[in-house]
Amino acid sequence: MKRSLAALLACVVALLGLVPAARAHAVLLHASPAPKETVSGPDLKVELKFNSRIDAKRSRVTILMPDKSTKVLANEESGSPDTLVARGQGFAPGEYRLRWQVLSSDGHITRGEHPFTVK
Repeated sequence: MKRSLAALLACVVALLGLVPAARAHAVLLHASPAPKETVSGPDLKVELKFNSRIDAKRSRVTILMPDKSTKVLANEESGSPDTLVARGQGFAPGEYRLRWQVLSSDGHITRGEHPFTVK
């Protein structure tokens, strides 16, 4: 019984040690365009807000085009250390996927993607 209790306590302590590390990664809080949103083209502004500071110079926004090619958007100065802003031009009506990759202040890379439509 004592060994089981000691093993359980060791597991709980180990898991609690992981919680701060998980919170340190950049988690997406808000995206524009939002998932499944329909936006006007042909110009596109992407704004991604995270729960922590990111390194915008080492982060990127890529658009998966309807023909499955990709287009990397140019990052812009956001004025906020937790926000990534990028712009692109020439988006015809269609279904797209927004892909992002950011480097958080803790040195970890976070990635994500979601669909949106240009009308």
